[in-house]
Amino acid sequence: MTQTVTAAYQELDAARNALDELVADGFDREKVFLDEENLQVKVMVPESVQPSAEEILRRHEPTEVWSRPLE
Repeated sequence: MTQTVTAAYQELDAARNALDELVADGFDREKVFLDEENLQVKVMVPESVQPSAEEILRRHEPTEVWSRPLE
């Protein structure tokens, strides 16, 4: 099942850095999104790589990370 993993940040630079690291680590750019207004990064991933995505997002000190099944 595909999950949407979301991380909220206090700084736009942190969110951009998280997005850049996800892409550099091989996550499909078409499945990684930056919501600049809400300072959130969202990535759609299979459950099998969800922990890797969450680990990368947490490296950039988000205020919160959560996931939910893609609808």
